[in-house]
Amino acid sequence: MEKNDLLSKFGLFDAKVPRYTSYPPANHFQNGVGVRRQADWLKAVPEGSEVSIYIHIPFCKRLCWFCACRTQGTKTLRPVDAYVDILRQEIAQVRAALPQSVRMSRLHLGGGTPTILSPETMEALLGTVFDAIPKSADCEFSVEIDPTEASEELLNSLVKFGLNRASIGVQDFEPKVQKAIGRQQSLEQTVGVVEFLHNAGVAGLNLDLLYGLPHQTAESFRKTLKHVADMRPDRLAIYGYAHVPWMSKRQVMIKAEDLPDNQSRFELAELAKAHLVAEGYKAIGIDHFALPSDSLFMAAERGQLRRNFQGYTDDQCESLIGLGASAISKFSQGFVQNAVATSAYQERIQSGGLAGHKGYEMACQDELVAAIVEDLMCRFSFREEALNNRFPQSIDVIHRTAISLMNRFPGVFRIASGGLEMVAEARPLVRVIASFVDQFTSQHVAHSSAI
Repeated sequence: MEKNDLLSKFGLFDAKVPRYTSYPPANHFQNGVGVRRQADWLKAVPEGSEVSIYIHIPFCKRLCWFCACRTQGTKTLRPVDAYVDILRQEIAQVRAALPQSVRMSRLHLGGGTPTILSPETMEALLGTVFDAIPKSADCEFSVEIDPTEASEELLNSLVKFGLNRASIGVQDFEPKVQKAIGRQQSLEQTVGVVEFLHNAGVAGLNLDLLYGLPHQTAESFRKTLKHVADMRPDRLAIYGYAHVPWMSKRQVMIKAEDLPDNQSRFELAELAKAHLVAEGYKAIGIDHFALPSDSLFMAAERGQLRRNFQGYTDDQCESLIGLGASAISKFSQGFVQNAVATSAYQERIQSGGLAGHKGYEMACQDELVAAIVEDLMCRFSFREEALNNRFPQSIDVIHRTAISLMNRFPGVFRIASGGLEMVAEARPLVRVIASFVDQFTSQHVAHSSAI
């Protein structure tokens, strides 16, 4: 069967499914779980363990029309500075709940636009978090950087505090595409930031692109890919644009008729893969690429690739603590999401409590499905033998699931050592297959295109 026929047969070009950066997806979180469980789960983090910290800065000076993240526009830094003051209070309150011997192995600042902070405000925030939770010996400190909002003084402040990985949003360099998504960002601005970071000794560099944008063509995207490859980042994430104007109101500025159809979206994704592989990058999962020297590639080779809310990761920490409005924490017991609205988040912290609101408490069945979904998304495999060892009480369910996958998706799997493995040409279907396994998927929830 031809590759496109196989993908079409099983719904790749029509399916609307979750991205599966977590299991269950965040749209299944339930009100009140965070309020009831956050303090207990923080206290239960094992003594001496390492944790990851994510800090959300939900402010932008410009609101890009394509973005569906929880952000808000601001013309001045007054609300940003006030928000950081609350963040510093939250850090102290979370620190008080954690065991004293916990260490921080990852710190990531995301947004929004973290680099709109003034150097003074950024240094106050970083001083607070590093004083609160000591760094592990090999701590990775990363920040999302908008090249149009990244002064040299601010970048120097980040470097002073040990920045060793930067993530730069590019999306697309074609001016017509940039105008259609409300994000003007020149190649020169981006190259300037990349060169500054390299000269400052920042070893790790990620670049993020989008395919499926308005007016994007194979020719224009090929030019963007060439510019990106010339910058030689260690890794790239190339996501499919999700047009969900009923969920993200700013996307009404993007005309649906200007978007490529699903077949064209797939061709753009395949173009990116072919171009980057030819440049020496290795495909990681469904939408990441890394040089063989990068830790993400090494994790994939060792079978240790993971998924979290930032996509594919080599982070092995069992606890991820989210700070800031709408930030999500992951514990072995489940998930906690902070109050989403900035005002509600601030009220919770100012009242002396924690910010958790929604969440999800994992049951044994959830843990099994989560393990299956992560194996599919990270390794394109169904490791029946390993699942049996981990969930001996569910051997019958695991075996029935394997048989169902073979029956439902003929030609997609082959029998491999210890279980099943997706054939290479069928791997773009992995989110569709994960959705089949996912017993929580609702037909009434809006998800993004499977492509």
